Amino acid sequence: MVEVVGIRFKKAGKIYYFDPGDLEIKNSSYAIVETARGVEYGQVVIGKKTVTETDVVFPLKKVIRLATEEDSKQVDMNKEMAIEAMKLCQEKIKQHKLAMKLIDVEYTFDRNKVIFYFTAEGRVDFRELVKDLAFVFRTRIELRQIGVRDEAKMLGGIGPCGRILCCSTFLGDFEPVSIKMAKDQNLSLNPVKISGLCGRLMCCLKYENDHYESAKEELPDMGQRVVTPMGAGRVVGLNILERLVQVDVTEVGRMIEFTLEEITEMEKVK
Repeated sequence: MVEVVGIRFKKAGKIYYFDPGDLEIKNSSYAIVETARGVEYGQVVIGKKTVTETDVVFPLKKVIRLATEEDSKQVDMNKEMAIEAMKLCQEKIKQHKLAMKLIDVEYTFDRNKVIFYFTAEGRVDFRELVKDLAFVFRTRIELRQIGVRDEAKMLGGIGPCGRILCCSTFLGDFEPVSIKMAKDQNLSLNPVKISGLCGRLMCCLKYENDHYESAKEELPDMGQRVVTPMGAGRVVGLNILERLVQVDVTEVGRMIEFTLEEITEMEKVK
C-alpha cells in the first residue's frame, strides 16, 4: 500500500497522485509539486489516503510544499500574461498564414514554459512560428494540437440539455462513446440529436449504458415468444429502465405490459 494525495491542476482536469511525505496536507488546500512539465501549482482534491501499488505510476513524485499567498498571486499573474501571449500568438498566426485555430495559452507555474493549444484539420508546419514566439517570450515554447472534444472542454458552453458542458465541469477523462450505446437506449440515431457541441457523440450516453446492458441481459429479446398470466404472446417492446416487457398477447388480442417476474420465456425468435 502507498500513501498518496490527489491533486488537480485544472477545473475538471485529471487527478494525479503525489507522495505527501510528512506534510500535513488537507483536502481543498493548494500545493506546489514537480511534474513532467516542471513545477506546478495544484489543488488537493483527495486528502491523504492509501492505495494499492497498481493504482500508482512509479516513480511517485513528492509534494514540494504547501502553496502560499505569494504562489496564488503568481498564478493570477501567469493567467494575465497568458492573455497577452494569446493575443500576440494570434497575430503571429495571421502573419504566417497558418491554417490553425488558437484555443488557449498556459504558462507553467515557474514560467519555464508557455504552452499554446490549437486545433487544425491536418498537420501544420509551425516551425517559423515557434522561432518567433521563442524570440519574444525568451522561454521554452510548446505548441500542442488538440481534438474537438478537448476544445469544448477548454472553452465550455451550454449543451443541448441546457446545462453547462459535463466535460468542462466535472469529467476528468473522456471515455469512449459508441453509436451502439444510443441504439441500446432506443434513442434517435439522428446525429444532430445525439451529438454535443464538439460534434462528437454526447458523453452522457455513457452514464446509463451499464444499466441498459445489465437490463438487456435479464429481459427477453424483441420478437421472442413468452407465457404471461393472460396467455402466450410475442414480445413487442421493452421498458428497460423499469424492466417491463410489452407483450402482444394472442388470446386477448392486444398489447399488455408485464413485469419480468410475470412472464416465462418459451423460445427465442429465429
